[in-house]
Amino acid sequence: METIYQLTVSPDFTPEHISGWYIYNTWLQRNLGLHFHLEMYDSFDAQREAIRQDAVDLIYANPYDASMLVREKGFRAVVHPMGVADECVVAVPVESAVQRVEDLQPNARVASTDDPDIHLVGMIMLEPADLNANNVQSIVVDGYVLVAKALLKGSADVGFFLKDAWDGLSNTVRKQLRPLVTSQISDIQHVLLVGPRLMDSAEDIQNLMLRMPQIEKGSGVLESLGFEGWAEVNQEDTEFMIDLMDTLKAR
Repeated sequence: METIYQLTVSPDFTPEHISGWYIYNTWLQRNLGLHFHLEMYDSFDAQREAIRQDAVDLIYANPYDASMLVREKGFRAVVHPMGVADECVVAVPVESAVQRVEDLQPNARVASTDDPDIHLVGMIMLEPADLNANNVQSIVVDGYVLVAKALLKGSADVGFFLKDAWDGLSNTVRKQLRPLVTSQISDIQHVLLVGPRLMDSAEDIQNLMLRMPQIEKGSGVLESLGFEGWAEVNQEDTEFMIDLMDTLKAR
């Protein structure tokens, strides 16, 4: 009986790329000769539970979860998308009196998704205002469009956005918001990780991803994902990113 492996994607991908991941899954199976089922999870908690149950074999993961996947579950990072970093935009409504982070006050209402690395980086960027988890009101919503909505409706004072999601907002929405600061931590990136059941195919998967633009229909699949291509990730790169994330978590 043919083995069916599970592919999943970090829930923070932008909605316009949902179809791209289904196209990618079909392309991957055709070119790798393995059978994958693409499972999309509605939340990070649901995805982490699947990981804990050893249900995931290949995952496009955010850097926060990459640490757990590598160190606790034996996954191996093989590639990351070229030119894509997990930067955080901290924004307020355009009419807000807040002109810089330092103007924010205790009990500020902070809207964010449950995207762990963006929330972590966003909270670090609020430190100049002496704000932390103990003196803000955290408003967690299901997506970045809803972060924008919370700001526009006046139910939040400041919001955190994944930069890709910020750039994906309509011009009409962005004109009603104003960025205060954008992170510049280029070493924090989503990565494609191979799980233990697939480890014998790790090199094949890595090589296939690196050659993707040269393979039939590969460029079109990359475009549907919003990627230029993939770049190799080695063990040293992985350990550096994990150590950096651990350092940020410990702040």
